[in-house]
Order: sequence, then structure tokens, then C-alpha cells
Amino acid sequence: MGPGALAEILEHLPRFEHPDLLVGCGVPDDAGVYRLRPDLALVQTVDFFTPVVDDPYTFGQVAAANALSDIYAMGATPLTAMNLVAFPICVLGVSPLQEILRGGSDKVAEAGAVILGGHSIEDDEPKYGLAVTGIVHPDRIITNRGAKPGDWLVLTKPLGTGVLATALKGGLLDTETEHSLGEAMAALNAGAARAMQRVGVNACTDITGFGLLGHLRELAFNSRVDLEVDAAAVIYLPQARKLAGQGIIPAGTYRNRDALAPYVEVSGTVSAAEQDLLYDPQTSGGLLLAVPETRRESLLAALRQEGISRPGVIGRVLGSGTGKIVIRGV
Repeated sequence: MGPGALAEILEHLPRFEHPDLLVGCGVPDDAGVYRLRPDLALVQTVDFFTPVVDDPYTFGQVAAANALSDIYAMGATPLTAMNLVAFPICVLGVSPLQEILRGGSDKVAEAGAVILGGHSIEDDEPKYGLAVTGIVHPDRIITNRGAKPGDWLVLTKPLGTGVLATALKGGLLDTETEHSLGEAMAALNAGAARAMQRVGVNACTDITGFGLLGHLRELAFNSRVDLEVDAAAVIYLPQARKLAGQGIIPAGTYRNRDALAPYVEVSGTVSAAEQDLLYDPQTSGGLLLAVPETRRESLLAALRQEGISRPGVIGRVLGSGTGKIVIRGV
């Protein structure tokens, strides 16, 4: 579902208000936050989707990492998870589902959390994901509405998962690129979350289905600022630009573009393939961090210490505004 359709639906739903509801549906964010006591809040999210890779075990890992990412984006620590399964057991049999659940379980264990159980239904198309609960001190919540003028924008994973997953479905990926895709999507954002908590950032979101520009738009609008993106500084997965240039574009790219076009301006020359990749719907993408200039180098160093070898400084907050995004090319 594109960002425009979702916003229209949410606009007509009731909004809950409570003194302990710190982050809810009123301002869209990566997860909800509810305060239990002055020094403890629950962070909750849910996410599931259809397979994006062929290998069941890898799919389970990717789906789990994607759901856990929302907890990390809020500056929280994952605690428990519940499996969500829709599966044609009579058609595909037990073995693929066992591998999906094993992949999810291994990734949850890697995150230091535990699976409590879950729910399953029979469905014609496989779907898997998690409902995840985390914890955070209420004073240490990081939202997508705190970006300040002059902040630098740092992205912790390369883009291109939507394009590569589309190519994979068409049998167009070599084994090495397919492995790189699965590895990138299955990587937890735990290290990036630790780095941002250590250094301190003003805002954070994770890049998923709305693409880089969709999540930038949410961050910019919620923070009441305008942003610029340096197209040349954005890092992509291997083969992503080549495949996008060949027209291997997922349908979600066009939905994202249609919804976001009124808020995006291109300055200079940016290739059509690069523009498509900026709208490309991501699965289990990286964290996007808004960090003050005085902490930028400390953040980059902390990210590298956490094993994130290629954090990208991809843009900057221009100043107070209405959520406009300027893509600067050459």
C-alpha cells in the first residue's frame, strides 16, 4: 500500500489519546510507545509480507530483521516477538514453513529477544512476519520528528532491495548478487541503533516500503523542515543501478512516486535510474539518522566500530519548512 492511500485511511480513523501514550497514530512513526512507569516504556510494532527471496530460511531471517528494525529505529531494545504466519500448508507442505520459522527464530535470538508463540492461518500465498515488543527509557525515545536545521542525514544500508528482488523473481540475478541481497536484508540494525544511542541523534527512521524518499518525507513533514539529498552520495547494492537502468522496477516504485511527486524537486542532472531507486520500496533497509554537525564524525566512527563499513552521508536538513525534499544532482 502506497503512502498516499495509507495516509487517507488513517485520516478518517479515531485517534487514541492517553497521558502515557507517547507515540501513537497521531504522528506516524516506526513503532508505538506506551509509558509503563517514569523509567520504562513499551515499544510495539508488527510487520509481515510475502516472500522476497526464494530460500525459505533466508526469507524467515529477512522478515524477522525487518520487523525488529522498527524497534531499533525508536532507540529501543527488542524483548519479545510473536510469529505471524499465513501459509498454504496443503500445497507446499511442512518443510518450507519449518525453515521460515527457523530463520525467524535464529534472527530473533541474534537480537537477544525471545519468541513467545504466535498465530497461523491457511492462505493461498505465504506470508510471514513478527509482532515485536521492546523497551526503552521514556527520555531516550528517538522519533522521526526531531530533525533540526543543519543536521546531516546518514544512511546505514545501501538501497536497491526492491529492484533486486524484482530481478530475482524474473530469474535475472546471478548467485553472488542474490546472496548479497539476502545478506543485506537479513542484517540487523542493532549496531546502528547502539551507535546512535551512544552518540545521540535528533531523529531516526528505518527505510522500508515507502522508499528513501517516502521515509524522508515523513521525517521532514513531522519535523517541520525541508531536506536535500545528494544523489551522488547515495550508496546502492551491487547491480541495482544497472538493473534499474534496464527498467527492472517494482510496481511499488510508481506508487511511491505518484504519492510523493508534489513534495520532491530535482535540481541538476539525476539519471532516471537513480531517481527510480530513491523511490524504490525497500525491505529491511537501513536506519536514516539526522545528526547535528558537531556529532557527525563521532556517529560515523561509532557506526564503523559496529561493523557498518559504508555509512553514507546522503544529505542535510535545509531549515524550517513544510516537508519538501530537494534531490541535488550534478
